[in-house]
Amino acid sequence: MNVRDRAVQVDIGLGAVFAAALAFQAYRIAQSWGGGHWVFGCAAGAVVSVIALVRRRERCWTAVAGLAVAVVAILAARFGGLPREPSPAMALALAVLVSSAVRALPARQAVAVAGGGLAVATGALAVFAGAAVAVLNALAWAAAVAAGLWPRYLAGRRRAAADRVRRDERLRLARELHDIVAHHITGIILQAQAAQVLARRRPEEVEGSLAGIEAVGAGALAATRRVVGLLREAAPGTAVHGPLSELVERFDGAEITARLPTGDPGWPPEVAGTVYRVVQESLTNIARHATAARSVSVSVAEDDSLITIEVTDDAPKPARSRAARRAGYGLIGMRERLEALGGTLHAGPGDVSGWSVVATLPLRGPR
Repeated sequence: MNVRDRAVQVDIGLGAVFAAALAFQAYRIAQSWGGGHWVFGCAAGAVVSVIALVRRRERCWTAVAGLAVAVVAILAARFGGLPREPSPAMALALAVLVSSAVRALPARQAVAVAGGGLAVATGALAVFAGAAVAVLNALAWAAAVAAGLWPRYLAGRRRAAADRVRRDERLRLARELHDIVAHHITGIILQAQAAQVLARRRPEEVEGSLAGIEAVGAGALAATRRVVGLLREAAPGTAVHGPLSELVERFDGAEITARLPTGDPGWPPEVAGTVYRVVQESLTNIARHATAARSVSVSVAEDDSLITIEVTDDAPKPARSRAARRAGYGLIGMRERLEALGGTLHAGPGDVSGWSVVATLPLRGPR
């Protein structure tokens, strides 16, 4: 089940709750004011309920619209002689709108919406007198703000953890790129010095030495391009399938088999970015340390709100086990990023040959 499916299920459940609350309110109004008054008494609650069900399209303006309808309903009940029965449907719908806005909007807009919700709750008390209504409005507003602030706090912690891991990875990658380039340049310098000696003593052998310099330089260029290409980060907000496909296509040196999501799976940005980084780091380690691998397999699958990423190669065990010791920083970075989002990572030798990286990551979409 993906994020969109869960969102649809949540909205269906909310719609059923709103309908039940509106039916209860209509019954109360019909009992107290007569049969025909329930239409006017329930109209505002019904409108705010519909607005709450489409809140994801524009969280700020749906919250403002819901609060505006509530203010009009309160004023109409106060000065227009309309039914003054409390509206549990409207109170619940406003709570949903305020919670959604507090969770997802920038800080200033979230504070403004929360303040508007408090003003509406206070205004309702002036019209719908009674301790029960006071408790209902106070609890609805407080629960809405708390329900929005808690996931906002958790999301901030996840972003901070991801930023910390990203900074650490950049330092690690800078060190590794330095080692790669320094190794090849050292070889070029040594062969150039040897060519100078040959030019004085055995000029006929200079051509072979120059060919060696060319080969080392070409190898350095290819290694640098391969590492930098694999380490290129995906642009924020892009669909995960495009970057993953391009990442797999850029990989060379072994035959690669990939099973990737088709289209845009609708994952949250932090989840999509982590999936990309796990595949990226795994292929990078293969490109650096498993040059003897003849085939590579990449699988990214979603099942029951859990994403499973698996990257394997068939490099001979002795060579791959030595390389694994050099890949420790990458594994630590991947593990920290996954654990920050509630995921897991297992990496080690395959059953027969090669190396296997298996990561799991739970989906955390907006509610």
